Amino acid sequence: MKAPAIARNRGGAGRGAWGRRVVLALPFAWLLAFFLVPFLIVATISLATPRVGIPPYVPVFDWSGGHLWPSIHADLSTFSLLFQDELYVGAYLESLKIAGISTLLCLLIGYPMALGIARAAPNRRGPLLMLVILPFWTSFLIRVYAWMGILKDEGLLNSLLQWLGVIHHPLVILNTDIAIYIGIVYSYLPFMILPLYATLERQDPALLEAAADLGARPWRAFLSVTLPLSLPGIVAGTLVVFIPAVGEYVIPDLLGGGETNMLGKALWDVFAMSRDWPTASALAVAMLAALVLPLALLSRFQSRMEPAEDGK
Repeated sequence: MKAPAIARNRGGAGRGAWGRRVVLALPFAWLLAFFLVPFLIVATISLATPRVGIPPYVPVFDWSGGHLWPSIHADLSTFSLLFQDELYVGAYLESLKIAGISTLLCLLIGYPMALGIARAAPNRRGPLLMLVILPFWTSFLIRVYAWMGILKDEGLLNSLLQWLGVIHHPLVILNTDIAIYIGIVYSYLPFMILPLYATLERQDPALLEAAADLGARPWRAFLSVTLPLSLPGIVAGTLVVFIPAVGEYVIPDLLGGGETNMLGKALWDVFAMSRDWPTASALAVAMLAALVLPLALLSRFQSRMEPAEDGK
């Protein structure tokens, strides 16, 4: 009787291992189909030579020779153009500047909010988190258009300030970098708050009590205990905000008036207006490659911080 039981146990363990493999394979298949394959297509187009026609580039792989292997016609001039043209260099630097400042503003605004939610009573955390997530119930584009109505010269903000007597002439906010910062911070602030809250909520309150017993003042306990333990949340929130902000197109185009030269706008102009698909693809590949190194460093830092947090 023992042999059949052992066989059944082994069969169940085998089915369980197979099920785990299937579950793990699903996200990898998703990434393969919707990230790696499109990226390889874009990377291939970036090596093509532009032309007037359909498609607007000379294919890299030519199968017309009738051979088993295709002939390869790769052109690297598009990548060299990105480093020689001041338009693309300026767009890259401007994107980094706007994304970096916006991420810093999101951190400065979102950290106190996440800390307040984490320190609130348990029965109040749910409603407070709902208020953070509530803007996602409305279309992103509609929210950006609403900010256009708020920030324009005859908008709600200028009307309110004039009614209060703070200003006598409308402030020029729309179609400036300030409007872009407002739009990005408003749109991406929840992505900073949620990772921070997840990290701060797991912290043990006894650590702050121990710091207070040792004579640490509240600000000292925050700098010595709360802030270091929340670094994984800071890194996660920074990544989630900075990465999409670098390639943002809608907010700079609508709130910035299209005058701000960011990578998203430069890519769209080259792709849709000039129909230069190889250059647009090279710009997208270069933007992704430029973000890989800092992303890898931040991810490695976060992975080092998590075991230290778990072993506190």
